[in-house]
Amino acid sequence: MRNFARVSKKRFPSSMSKAKYRYNPKTLTYEKAELGFQGKVIQLFSYIGMGLGFAAIFVFVFFTFFDSPKEKKLIRENDQLKLQYGILDKRMNEMNAVLDNLAERDNTVYRSIFEAEPIANSVRKAGFGGVNRYKNLEGYENSEVVIDATEKMDQLAKQMYIQSKSLDEVYKLAREKEKMLASIPAIMPISNKDLTRFSSGFGMRYHPILKIMRPHNGMDFTAPIGSEIYSTGDGVIEKVDYNRGGFGKYVVVNHGYGYKTIYAHMSKQKVRRGQKVKRGDVLGLIGNTGLSSGPHLHYEVVKDGRKVNPASFYSNDLSPEEYELMIQLSSQVNQSFD
Repeated sequence: MRNFARVSKKRFPSSMSKAKYRYNPKTLTYEKAELGFQGKVIQLFSYIGMGLGFAAIFVFVFFTFFDSPKEKKLIRENDQLKLQYGILDKRMNEMNAVLDNLAERDNTVYRSIFEAEPIANSVRKAGFGGVNRYKNLEGYENSEVVIDATEKMDQLAKQMYIQSKSLDEVYKLAREKEKMLASIPAIMPISNKDLTRFSSGFGMRYHPILKIMRPHNGMDFTAPIGSEIYSTGDGVIEKVDYNRGGFGKYVVVNHGYGYKTIYAHMSKQKVRRGQKVKRGDVLGLIGNTGLSSGPHLHYEVVKDGRKVNPASFYSNDLSPEEYELMIQLSSQVNQSFD
């Protein structure tokens, strides 16, 4: 027994705990168990399964609690985009404030000067009707941010378009106003700043030849024969004619906008019918033709077919004091020259 114990002790290697052994009753010893092909395959797949399990656990823990380099890059880019959006949103708000200020000036100054109707806020800031314009931007993580920015940009673009069209209209009105202001009679028809050549005004006057009181529909200016007569506004020569029993040699200028001016008793006409003239151009020379008692210019202003007082149309020539004196002189009931 002692010998068997010693033998048995020798037959159990220290690696028995690491390998599988089975007892052989014939030899009364433990022999190392050899796995068959099937067993080896099963063992292999069990090792692989355990490895994959541990790998899956590692990957899950890593990606749950740690960011990959690509994710870190995307996070940085996302933070940068959010920062850029904040800057963009601030700039859009500043642009909106500038447009609001421009719209206010447009309505209260520019359009007011040219007597144009202001554009209502409901038109300037009207939304976009119909289908959802931003449906294709929905469904993303930052959809609200993108949609808000796109909507603001669309609104700014619309306001800029409306403001641009308004300024085009104001420019057109300004050009038209400039043309109108240049056409309206606004100077004296002869050089007369000292008013010494003024003889008779608008209203009932005593006719020197007919010897009766009758309406005098213009103003008379005395001057030496041959003195130049000027067009009082831009226009087109409508008539160059002669009337022995009335105006004598006279010229009619059509200024447009309902205005016409008549220059009578000329000694010489220096324009032709259809000719375009500017304010200050010479139309003819002072004379004494027609029903006239002396060398002078009879000047009339016609507005919408009605003869009006020319004294109201010397704004470019006279100072307030000179204008006041001219009104006093023209109001006197005296004798006219025609």
